[in-house]
Amino acid sequence: MAVNVRKKEGGDRYFKRFSKRICFFCKGKIDNIDYKDLDLLRKSMNDKGKIKPRRVTGTCTQHQRKLATAIKRAREMALIKYPTK
Repeated sequence: MAVNVRKKEGGDRYFKRFSKRICFFCKGKIDNIDYKDLDLLRKSMNDKGKIKPRRVTGTCTQHQRKLATAIKRAREMALIKYPTK
């Protein structure tokens, strides 16, 4: 007895595989994230000053926490701006 299997319209376009992003800090073997390194911090912020999430940047959990702490310290020292509306 044959079973009819209906295929969704569009095929596999809904089930595309994405390549996993590798953490920039793990790849470069960077352990300490300094709050004075503004170029590095700005890569992880959007134009309004918000911190980009892990799913966008691809950083691992440990480095994302260190990165957020460094950005917050730089804000306190008035090196970078706070998020604006």
